Amino acid sequence: MSVDKTLEKLLRGESDANIRFDEICQLLEAKGFRMRVSGSHHIFTKSGVMERINLQREGSKAKPYKVRQVRKILAQYKLL
Repeated sequence: MSVDKTLEKLLRGESDANIRFDEICQLLEAKGFRMRVSGSHHIFTKSGVMERINLQREGSKAKPYKVRQVRKILAQYKLL
């Protein structure tokens, strides 16, 4: 799935439990976040963004509450 389609799905907020983990990682990297991995935690940081995004898998999907966190941070820093 393309980054644009993933962003559209994220912004709709209708399917937080149905966003693939790999798709959200690609979206964050496309938005300029750097990823590092520590065990099962994928930690994303970006210059100018105070919060760190810590994602974990739930099967092949991202955890729904983490998807909501990503949406909030992207909106807060106007990275949409």
